[in-house]
Amino acid sequence: MHRDETARGFCRDCFAPAGDDDRRCRSCRSPRLIRHPELHNLSTAHLDCDAFYAAIEKRDNPDLRDKPVIVGGGHRGVVSTCCYIARIQGVRSAMPMFTALKLCPEATVIAPNMAKYAAVGREVRALMLNLTPLVQPLSIDEAFLDLKGTERLHGRTAAFSLAYLALDIEKQIGITVSIGLSHNKFLAKMASDLDKPRGFSVIGKAETLGFLAARPVGAIWGVGKAMQAELGKDGITMIAQLQTREKTDLMRRYGVLGARLYHLARGEDARTVSPDDDTKSISAETTFDADLSDYKTLERILWQMSEKVSGRAKKDRLAGRTVTLKLKTADFKIRTRNASFHEATLLADRIFSAAQPLLKREATGTAFRLLGVGISQLSEIDPTAADASLDERAATRAKAEHAIDRLREKFGNKSIERGLAFEGEPEKD
Repeated sequence: MHRDETARGFCRDCFAPAGDDDRRCRSCRSPRLIRHPELHNLSTAHLDCDAFYAAIEKRDNPDLRDKPVIVGGGHRGVVSTCCYIARIQGVRSAMPMFTALKLCPEATVIAPNMAKYAAVGREVRALMLNLTPLVQPLSIDEAFLDLKGTERLHGRTAAFSLAYLALDIEKQIGITVSIGLSHNKFLAKMASDLDKPRGFSVIGKAETLGFLAARPVGAIWGVGKAMQAELGKDGITMIAQLQTREKTDLMRRYGVLGARLYHLARGEDARTVSPDDDTKSISAETTFDADLSDYKTLERILWQMSEKVSGRAKKDRLAGRTVTLKLKTADFKIRTRNASFHEATLLADRIFSAAQPLLKREATGTAFRLLGVGISQLSEIDPTAADASLDERAATRAKAEHAIDRLREKFGNKSIERGLAFEGEPEKD
């Protein structure tokens, strides 16, 4: 092979060896060099597609290549994703659309096409699976990979295989990805965010403590604003401060989360890359064109969302024991309320029945801009055998629901509507 795998680095475009002092590739003059002392000794990676939805839209419409693009809902919706040109102007995912358009009024706004994005996601995943069977998707556009033991199969180290993969995705699919390579999942995911877009970053074992010490506690996966505020009250704002604390002290103060903080602050993550990692939840939500406070209107939308969740659950043959209602108020505050079953369900009727009283307690005049519902604590199940222990009335409703499902399979989703769906047109996601 022409590659020198004893070198500390290589060119990501032509794979020629790169010296420590090289600023460009000596062979092809590319500046895209990757160097690290542990480059060829690491095998856990995180791959993240760059601005995935927007990148696909630009690929499919070359006229948008050099223009800011936002993929998202209408004026009252939120940004699903945006290209890097829009991000330079301050636009971010999950930002209200009206705010995004104030920051970037010249942006082209495109409604999401989830079927198209899912198809591209499957193409990317197929290329990943050509490298290793140990691929654990986190979402439609990102996944962990474990390439340990693949060197003999592919005739190259994990680092080379990942660089080849990134180029294959660009050439065959037409989008770009960023890659993080490290010695565990936590650090690999952190590394993939360091040099977007088209990035390839490495965090080695030797540098782990120092690398983490210089970062704020919010860089730890799962430490959100609320936890940052709680840590801040105790004077902890940097990971370096967590590294000085004893595990018992952190657990005494923060419970089970304290142990997680102790280990992650030291770059310790024992989780393996698991391709069979179960789906954690199934949900559906919608953002309204105008704030809604009328209970009957919200109830009808809740039914529509319950049917969507049920449809996805039946397709995946998954049932859930916990139903979660999600509401976002006009001032963007989120409320979540839960209810649980003794036995898992995937029926729209039961999902709705569990969420309905939760909604009734919240819909007392408050204006909401978003409503969603979901199921969690999932388990695989035969859809026709689910809810076998229901009482006679509920069992009759379940049979009716399955009968409607069969009619919809045969004649289409619009062939028959149920219950509250008759009271109005379905809301758009």
